[in-house]
Amino acid sequence: MSTDIDIVDATLRHGDRTVVDRLSLSIPAGQILVVTGPSGCGKSTLLRAIAGLRPIDEGTISVGGHRVTGTSGDRAMVFQDDALHPWRTVRRNIALALGLRGVPRGERRAETDRWISEIGLDEFADHLPRELSGGMRQRVQLARGLAGAPRAVLMDEPFGALDAQTRTSMQQLLIRTLHAHPATVVFVTHDVDEAVLLGDRIVVLDHAGAGVRRIVDVPRPRVDSVENRAARDEAAAALVGGDQIREKVPA
Repeated sequence: MSTDIDIVDATLRHGDRTVVDRLSLSIPAGQILVVTGPSGCGKSTLLRAIAGLRPIDEGTISVGGHRVTGTSGDRAMVFQDDALHPWRTVRRNIALALGLRGVPRGERRAETDRWISEIGLDEFADHLPRELSGGMRQRVQLARGLAGAPRAVLMDEPFGALDAQTRTSMQQLLIRTLHAHPATVVFVTHDVDEAVLLGDRIVVLDHAGAGVRRIVDVPRPRVDSVENRAARDEAAAALVGGDQIREKVPA
């Protein structure tokens, strides 16, 4: 089950420096919103605030109608670094999320094995993270995040460190997994092609404290089409500063 996310006049600061300034944005349940923009514009800071990993300085962030005041099992965070427990096998890393969700011990093995099959790592179930490739570790992290049945998934450049072939494979795995296990997603990336492939909407942030440069709707999400290529060009122009329009984000 997915949920809506509402951001109202959110301001986030690092010390005296404003990183995100009075941002308002509504993300409907089940939508994949991609956030991009130049380095230092506040993408990851915003993601951590939605996750409840850092306080908001002004305004509000609500998930499913409940104001975010800390972390919650309803929100899963997926990082660029896999963040797996190095002493736990693939199976035990995923089973941990099921335990936190309250799945009875007697049911965890079968459900864990289903997740391992979904991510294509049946032969590596008893391997430790150090024995896996980067792409494999990211598969485990994705499964662990979604196995907790979150209603919102927050992804901070999760495929940024992968080679091109592995990255493409992980993008397709994410699409398939979210089709089977729907959630509202906020996905941060620097890659415009990735943004258009995955997103229903793309928010292009300006430099720190300057707000939103443009919001681009993807006409046919997760489908290769001429209309999507036009959306890609629009997002790319905004990202490099070719579009100087500053738009107020609709509520």
